[in-house]
Amino acid sequence: MGGSNEVIDEPLVEVATSLIRPPSSLAICLVSGGMDSCVTAAIAREENDELAFLHVSYGQRTEQRERQAFLEIADYYGIDRRLIADISYLAQIGGSSLTDEAIPIADPNLSGLGIPSSYVPFRNTHFLSIAVSWAEVTGAEAIYIGAVAEDSSGYPDCRPEFYAAFQQAINLGTKPETNIHLRTPVIGLSKAEIILRGKELGAPLELTWSCYREEEKACGACDSCALRLRSFRQAGLEDPLPYVLDSSRFAY
Repeated sequence: MGGSNEVIDEPLVEVATSLIRPPSSLAICLVSGGMDSCVTAAIAREENDELAFLHVSYGQRTEQRERQAFLEIADYYGIDRRLIADISYLAQIGGSSLTDEAIPIADPNLSGLGIPSSYVPFRNTHFLSIAVSWAEVTGAEAIYIGAVAEDSSGYPDCRPEFYAAFQQAINLGTKPETNIHLRTPVIGLSKAEIILRGKELGAPLELTWSCYREEEKACGACDSCALRLRSFRQAGLEDPLPYVLDSSRFAY
């Protein structure tokens, strides 16, 4: 049986775990280049002595812009340990508007139910598997991922139950002496709360990228842009990203 790790799902057990779990010497943080992962990285920086950043290319439309955001965020935090993994076979598998040009990016539907076309089947499992392999080799004691339960109605691999189950997979599938905690520090926050937490920590939100369609200026007309714009308004802040049109014209 693997190590005796226990899943840490914030904020439900945040206080309790902060009392019993000392900061790890090294943690791996999944950094897509988006807001949630950027704020998660800021939190990981507060809680650990050293960070390693992992970025995964999975054949998504805006990979070049997302990688730029990853590199700029890594530079901002002075991260030396970086891994960019390529699993672009997910684009060959298809099934998502993010990886398949034949599937159009949907217009905003922030109150919609069901699985959106942007869902990449079982994507986060691939990400976490790479992170666990790297953690075993480097001796990292924690893996941070910016999953948000607010997204879980559309993305089943953003549910807290999924991360609890994956923690058990880590425990069972790694060497007995391995001690890796899966950390989801923003999972219980709304997008607006994530933005405010990022501002509090000085996270470089101006370096992040959220748009599903464009790589020069954000389109403002995809689900991700709409959610970002609405969240900044709810937080009472101005989105620092450039948009194709004046973002004040978008009524999300």
